[in-house]
Order: sequence, then C-alpha cells, then structure tokens
Amino acid sequence: MIDATRHLAGPLKSAFRLAMVGTVLSATLGLSGCMSGGDNDVDVLALAAETDPPDVLYNQGLANLEGGRLGEASKKFEAIDRQHPYTEWARKALIMQAFASYRGGNYDDAETAAKRYIALYPDSDDAAYAEYIVGLSHYRQIPDVTRDQKQAAYTATAMRALMERFPDTAYAEDAKSKLRIARDQLAGKEMLVGRYYLERRDYLAAINRFKNVVDVYPDTRQVEEALARLTESYYAMGLIREAQASASVLGQNFPDSPWYHDSYTLLKGHGLEPREGASGSWFAEATKKITGAS
Repeated sequence: MIDATRHLAGPLKSAFRLAMVGTVLSATLGLSGCMSGGDNDVDVLALAAETDPPDVLYNQGLANLEGGRLGEASKKFEAIDRQHPYTEWARKALIMQAFASYRGGNYDDAETAAKRYIALYPDSDDAAYAEYIVGLSHYRQIPDVTRDQKQAAYTATAMRALMERFPDTAYAEDAKSKLRIARDQLAGKEMLVGRYYLERRDYLAAINRFKNVVDVYPDTRQVEEALARLTESYYAMGLIREAQASASVLGQNFPDSPWYHDSYTLLKGHGLEPREGASGSWFAEATKKITGAS
C-alpha cells in the first residue's frame, strides 16, 4: 500500500490513516443472471468494460495523491462513488475525495463531498473528520477584516458543530482554536465599522457596533478596545455616567490594558473617574459576560 501520509501532520495525518483502514478488501466483479439476446449481451459487456474494480481505482487515487496530482486523485475517488455506489469502497472514497479536494484548494468541492458524507454516514468513524473538512474549507477562505466576513461566520458555525457533536475527537481542540480565530475576525469587522462611524461622529451608530462586540463576542481580544471606544463615544455625546460605567467595566476586567489607561486618562482629564453602572444595567451584565468568557 502506498504511504500517502508521509507529508501530512497532526489531525490531517490521523484522519488520512483512518480513512485508509480496511482498504485491502477483496473485490471481485461478476456478472450473474446471464441475459439472452445478442444486443443485451453486448450492453452488459460494454458496461463491464467501462467499470473498473473499486480497489484498483482506490489505489490509483492514493498514488495520485502521493504524487501531488490532487485533481486526478479526486477524479479516481469520485469514479468509485459513481461506478460502485452505496458500497464500503464508495464510503471510503467519498471522504478521500473531500480530503483531496481540500488539499488541492478546491474548497467548494471539498465542502460538497464532506457534507454529502455527513448526510450519508452521520454515525461513521470519519463523520467527525468530514465536519472538520467543512470547517477548514471555510477557514482557508477567510479574507482580511476589511472584506465581507461570511466565511468567518461559516467557519464558526462548522467548528462549533464539530465541537458539539464530536467533543472527544482529535479535531476538537483545533476546532476550538479556529472557532476563536473566526469569532475574533467577526468582532474585528464590527470594530472596523464602529470606528468608521466614530470618525464621522455618528456616535449612536458607533455605540451600537461596539456594544455588539461586548454582547456577542465577549471572549475575543476586541473587547478591550470596544469598551474604550464606548467610553469615548459616550463622553462625546455628553453621556457622562455611561462613559464612566464603560471605563469601569474595562478597568475591572483589564486593569493593565493600555485601552484602560487611555479611558482613565480621558475621564481624569475632565475631573471624572470610572464608576460602576447600576445593578441590572447593561454595564453590569457586560461585566458578567466578559468575566464568564475569560
């Protein structure tokens, strides 16, 4: 058997080896119930000539994968599914097709194959890896924060699904890391828009964006700046108590943050200090969210 895992590492290598378990299966092709009539005999023989044994196709796929011919590998695995549907060979080939497409940067094809695998074999050993491929396919397409972040949102959804369905697999820890990165990217986009409004003195629109970061993404690195920007925005609007409360939340959770230093300096320069918000207020709830997320 060709070792196609030599250049892989980590969860991908483990998944690849799992997908190859049991590939040395006996595969015999036979024609039963012979059909009478010349035309029918020709049709059967023609069909047999066009159908390759699944083990041959599978090993050809592995050889192409080892040789870096990822497109050809995908075609071989796809041929097994087409010529030998609903067989054990087809099941193994489908997850390998998803893997080969992902490695080749064909993320849409990888996602399609992986989702089809999940739909057909939700309880198989490789279902977790299929979920992982779906998440990775979106993760690799996350653009910089200035652009639309739908791929980050898709990544977060897929990685969260993996963690919930398969918390004890080898992929769960990496899924958690990539979920955190995707959420930070989404929060970063909110901050970008919020700063845009702040620069144009549209303070109410800016506040809505910064509050959304605290409410939805309290576990991201964007929270410190969001609270500082809230302090700045509230103060600019003349909402002094809100500005003091925002700075207080920031100071309670990130006392050594340079963002807290800036907020404290802003208030102190006008004879003010951070002050806790009333019990039950948004600021009190924000403190609970941030504390619970850390």
